[in-house]
Amino acid sequence: MSTSKVVRERIWTKLQDVAKPDTRFHMNFAEVIPDFEGSEMATDRLVAEPAYDASSFAFITPDNCLADLRRRMIEDGKPFVMSTYGIYRGFLFIDPAKIPAGAALYASWLDGMEHFGEPISLEGIARRGRFDLMVTGASAVSKNGVRFGKGHGFFDLEWGMFTDLGLVDESTPVIAVVHDVQVVDEELQPSETDILVDQIATPATLFTVERRAKRPSGVKWPLLEPKQIAETPPLQELQRIQGLA
Repeated sequence: MSTSKVVRERIWTKLQDVAKPDTRFHMNFAEVIPDFEGSEMATDRLVAEPAYDASSFAFITPDNCLADLRRRMIEDGKPFVMSTYGIYRGFLFIDPAKIPAGAALYASWLDGMEHFGEPISLEGIARRGRFDLMVTGASAVSKNGVRFGKGHGFFDLEWGMFTDLGLVDESTPVIAVVHDVQVVDEELQPSETDILVDQIATPATLFTVERRAKRPSGVKWPLLEPKQIAETPPLQELQRIQGLA
């Protein structure tokens, strides 16, 4: 069994006590990164950071634990992009200026994102400029910055697409929001596609990763199955942009 699988399953056992059930997947952590008790406190720590204050265009994952962050960004007038589930329908763009007064909470939920979000292509994102902040949930994250998702590799894939287009790079702040039980004390060895984070926001603390290893860059096409490419419109768009299709 791989190290990442062992870590995930160990953390998932601990999550049973603090996670909030998902409306669709309940406590199936292989299919959903859940919200958890105290996620609002973790968000408070994140938004107090200079990286958040300085951000004007961010990428936020659709994880349940980031709903409060999405609400805060809407209320703070910060536009952002969010991926759809599995990236099967690409990305959504939220323009806070178009969210009616009093609707920020609903707009931050996934159903609200579907209602208020505007589909946006990779080329459309590129026209808006680079991301100056990326925030993600996680199944687990180590104190040396190695982030594990559900095991599907969606965030790693998004990072690959964005680096290929010059939308993010080694200097882009990447912050993980997790419960304290999801933080792994031991140092973990990243795979060739694992995205390392700069900071970890939890209900109890905000941890800054020291001497983070270098992140990977670009989509690793040989690692992708043809079926995954066929089911992921942004990958097909990137192939066209790169002259691969």
